[in-house]
Amino acid sequence: MDFDSIWQRFRADLEEELKFAIGKASLPMYNMMRYHLGWVSDSGQSRSGAAGKRLRPFLCLHACESVGGQWQQALPVAAALELVHNFSLVHDDIQDESYERRGRPTVWSLWGMPQAINVGDGMHALALSSLLRLEESGVSHEKVVRASRLLGEASLKLCEGQYLDISYEGRLYVGVGDYLEMISGKTAALFRCALEVGALIGTDDSQLLARFRSFGHSLGMMFQVHDDVLSIWGECEDTGKSTTSDIEMKKKTLPIVFALENSQGEDREALMSIYSKDKLTAQDVDEVMAILARLGARGYAQDVTNRYLNAALLELDATGISVAAQDELKTIAEFLLSRKH
Repeated sequence: MDFDSIWQRFRADLEEELKFAIGKASLPMYNMMRYHLGWVSDSGQSRSGAAGKRLRPFLCLHACESVGGQWQQALPVAAALELVHNFSLVHDDIQDESYERRGRPTVWSLWGMPQAINVGDGMHALALSSLLRLEESGVSHEKVVRASRLLGEASLKLCEGQYLDISYEGRLYVGVGDYLEMISGKTAALFRCALEVGALIGTDDSQLLARFRSFGHSLGMMFQVHDDVLSIWGECEDTGKSTTSDIEMKKKTLPIVFALENSQGEDREALMSIYSKDKLTAQDVDEVMAILARLGARGYAQDVTNRYLNAALLELDATGISVAAQDELKTIAEFLLSRKH
């Protein structure tokens, strides 16, 4: 069984839930949300498909099903997770001054930063409204409150991680430990939340919830490190953005952090000089790429992703859920590590 065939079980219902959460309001702000989510063009015309992989809500729904729950009950919180994720992307594009996401112009580049901030804020507000619909799907009030707390905590951790990510751009030295702390919030927090809250809707077993939380953490860490590899060595047509932008912005991705920690002699002097500049040139980027190659930074980062994959699979095995459910979650984890965008 492959990723797409597993995903198809949930896709249509999730898109319907997301569209319900956004609503039918005609205020242009909502069309900006619909544009970002891939449902309309920048002129408001309907288009087929969706923007993004919807990974976090997918994992939430699958976790619910895996522990014996009815995944349809988890749709409101799955939609909330996707809205929180996308609120962060809209704001991230502003912070990074990114002109493209998923091969399309970003919201702020089309409508300006002030309106894009409104769009992101609005999506975050709609996420809470969506989550509170869990009671309508038969989830107990106690679990709705707990799910709200988990999503709120994850949202805050995401913002903390984003703060660290931005602050690291202005620091010459960032250690691997600093980097791991940053991605634990920026990326892994929402993965942890997705797996834990999905399982919460389907079970009361606290040990099982802890296993899914740990599984989600390792999966999120693996996902971000692999993203770092793609941001430097991926193909532009696959990733939908420039593969030099992270280096140009002096982002402290894992390959760069590894190089800064392990370079010596002329390579270290070159990196220190380049990363002390206010703005990097194309020649600087080429030199950084050459140093990364000499140090084996790509191989190191790929080894880290494999370690997190193995940690995730150990947690999955310890859940004791059905072999069929474990096999599907293994397929999902392996897809996340093999993806090109």
